[in-house]
Amino acid sequence: MRLSDRVLPLCCAALALAACTRPQRAQDAYAAAVNEAVPIIQKATGLSFRTPPQYKIRTRAEMHDFLAKLFDEGKSARDLAAEQTVLRRLGVIPDTLDLHKLLLDLYTEQVAGLYDPRSKVLYVVQGSDTDIATLDFTVQHELVHALQDQYMNLDSVENLKGDDDRSLAAAAVIEGQATLVPLQAMLGKGAEFPGGWDRVREAIRENQTSMPVMARTPEFLQEILIFPYLSGAEFVHEFQRERPGQMPYNAELPTSTSQIMHPREYFGTPPEEPITVDLPAPRTGTLDYDNVMGEFSTKVMLFDRLKDQNQASAAAEGWSGDRYALVKTPQGAGIAWLMLFRSAVDAAEFAQAMQSLAQLRYPGVAARRTGATTTLNANGRTVTIWGGEVAGHSAVLYQDAPAGVSGPLFDLAKVRLN
Repeated sequence: MRLSDRVLPLCCAALALAACTRPQRAQDAYAAAVNEAVPIIQKATGLSFRTPPQYKIRTRAEMHDFLAKLFDEGKSARDLAAEQTVLRRLGVIPDTLDLHKLLLDLYTEQVAGLYDPRSKVLYVVQGSDTDIATLDFTVQHELVHALQDQYMNLDSVENLKGDDDRSLAAAAVIEGQATLVPLQAMLGKGAEFPGGWDRVREAIRENQTSMPVMARTPEFLQEILIFPYLSGAEFVHEFQRERPGQMPYNAELPTSTSQIMHPREYFGTPPEEPITVDLPAPRTGTLDYDNVMGEFSTKVMLFDRLKDQNQASAAAEGWSGDRYALVKTPQGAGIAWLMLFRSAVDAAEFAQAMQSLAQLRYPGVAARRTGATTTLNANGRTVTIWGGEVAGHSAVLYQDAPAGVSGPLFDLAKVRLN
């Protein structure tokens, strides 16, 4: 589930560069940062700007209004409300959390700069020059996006619809390169980041006291937002080793977060591609929303709820495709999530983890197993976890529907796989 749209600011970058000190510049620090960054970015990437980059300064209030407009255009209020319902049903966000407001507040709190591919302008927030290291990194990061946009259709990549996992994987390449290039410019291209990317994640956690909105953001959402920057940078670093001299966005972009997490799936011959799952029309009610969760979001969701890294990793690994759906029935909203796995063992591990998640969502409720289906009844809801095969693939169907809904929301015999 992709909740970011390339507007999460570089809190990780600012922390990474905290040890980098530079003398204060002349009065127009913004112009100086842009002018200094252009040759650095061109040298690091081996590409030249076809047209000179433009930049504009905006106050934080102006940036808030600008982000609000981008945010509403990037994901409709209807889609975001649907994702909010799904996350609530899974228990990874509180039932009272307003997802739209939280994400907009989060972006506005932290943003220091933003490249807009439509206007071809780099926007810098007024006041971000108080920390030269942060300003330098922000400008370099966003100028990488400006350069990417001159060699690919950046806006079209960011607006993939109906497959948030694939969008998140593409964002990991785009954000990963924009995060890695400034670091390599500072440390040297062959240098490894001191302490590794896990250290950056720890630093973000430690620095949350200065970011009150980030501090109150559920951990699941934090990890989804951070993924393109840190995991993406690791992937692009691996790409540089595997395919020196090439640009990652000139090759076939990764098609799943699984390929980002396990680069062997991407670099293999042939690469391991995800299975596309097409659900039929629901047996009852109407389809309100459907999308792809993917391996990364599944793993983070399970860890967030179960607090067991090994179980979460084992339950998500082996993912080969999925699709979840929000269905409006006469009795209320229901969710159905069909996951495909490489083996029956992988599927069984996921099914067991989802049973544990359901029992956390509805505490004190006993699970009843009948054949291949586990059922929990609580609070006017019926949760079913079915394991078996769909079109020859090991599969698990997780469903949380109003108690009055009889049977599965979808006829699994009519599911199409590509």
